[in-house]
Amino acid sequence: MISLTTAALQTGSRVASAYAEARAAAAPSPTPAAPQGLSAAARDFAAVMEQADATALGAMQGRNDTQALVQSIAEAQMALETAVAIRDKVVEAYQDILRMPV
Repeated sequence: MISLTTAALQTGSRVASAYAEARAAAAPSPTPAAPQGLSAAARDFAAVMEQADATALGAMQGRNDTQALVQSIAEAQMALETAVAIRDKVVEAYQDILRMPV
């Protein structure tokens, strides 16, 4: 009787460890690429806008030339247009999801 109980405990222990291994293997792997990519894009956007502001202030104070100001404004405009396009795509995808039948 004691050997049966010991065998059952050993079998239960093996089952528990096998379950733990299978659960860890089947767990969804985190996909940090998308959030990091989006965060990096937001940081880049903010940096471009700050650079445009600094260049505009420098031009008003006479420290920067006109060419640098025009180039900085063009970069800021392109960054803003890209951000608006991304926002529009996200809103469009959200609206498509809302239109799906349940």
